[in-house]
Amino acid sequence: MYASNRPSINLFTLILVSQNVQGETQKKLDVLSDEILIQTFQSGNLVAGIASEENDEPLSNPKGGSFLCLFDPLDGSSNIDVNVSVGTIFSILPATPNTALTVSDYLQVGRKQIAAGYAIYGPATMLVFSLGHGTHGFTLDAVSSEFILTHPDIQVPADTSEFAINASNERFWEPPVSRYISECKQGKTSVRGRDFNMRWIASMVADVHRILMRGGVFMYPKDTKDPSKPGRLRLMYEANPMTFVVEQAGGLGSTGRQRILDVQPESIHQRIPVILGSKNEVERIENYHRDHDRA
Repeated sequence: MYASNRPSINLFTLILVSQNVQGETQKKLDVLSDEILIQTFQSGNLVAGIASEENDEPLSNPKGGSFLCLFDPLDGSSNIDVNVSVGTIFSILPATPNTALTVSDYLQVGRKQIAAGYAIYGPATMLVFSLGHGTHGFTLDAVSSEFILTHPDIQVPADTSEFAINASNERFWEPPVSRYISECKQGKTSVRGRDFNMRWIASMVADVHRILMRGGVFMYPKDTKDPSKPGRLRLMYEANPMTFVVEQAGGLGSTGRQRILDVQPESIHQRIPVILGSKNEVERIENYHRDHDRA
């Protein structure tokens, strides 16, 4: 987004005194990004309906179209004032042409996604997406203003020695997650037999991008901190698209107990636990959940 790449902006003036449907403070760039995307989609006749993190209800396009687009216009925006990489996450679902859309039209399982991806705004601006035939990365060339294919057929290593989790929530984790992280922290002295590093940016798009580039496992698991929220991240426009991209690169996405792309949505803004990344690590965490649930 051009607005996120202007160094003259005073980053400390970006907070608005308002909240979105998630109860989160909105910032000027959140609102600008949302408006830019909505205007862009509604200017054509490809996208019949739009659902955004920043809006209570989906928006229909009077011009119609064959697709639905769900997006987080500016993921990681709480980090804007410290100049951490942020991004836009999107999911494309099929729409039934020439019909009046309802919320139920959007509530499709993640495996029905036609395409998904994200743009990340950091030292370089990249677009990473999948059409269901592998995951590919494109880098914005500032001279030509074109996206150049720089990372064809991205592959996430099945094994890793890195994990990403907010360790300040440790006291709220379920036993399977505590077991996994404890073993990783013990490193060579544990059953893992090797040392691990922890990475945590607190921007999902940045954390998952790192995992796509070099492997790792990203975790925002179920916890007891707020019983009304079984997870932190939103299924439809965060977990589903990022899982689609990671799985098309050979990784895996799970809630710990179910494949994310098989979760039947109940609402546009539904939250779920997310465990995402290197296949063997995600499967190990799933096994720990099964062991715990059987006990």
